[in-house]
Amino acid sequence: MFKEVAMFYAKNLPHWERVLRVLLAVAATGYTVMNWSHSAWAVAAGLTAITLALTGLVGFCPMCALAGRKPVNKG
Repeated sequence: MFKEVAMFYAKNLPHWERVLRVLLAVAATGYTVMNWSHSAWAVAAGLTAITLALTGLVGFCPMCALAGRKPVNKG
């Protein structure tokens, strides 16, 4: 009934690292919200939070792929 769709990427982050990235994104977002008007570091933390959240939720990190990290084994 359903056809398998080829993925454009292979997940290269293990589950524990995905959870850690999302938790760090939440912390960086909190820092950003509390200090937005006070520092340029808050802007950097906000951009970092976006990157961490996206890579954590998707399970693929382009920089890890460039560094040679192999896809996560399913099983």
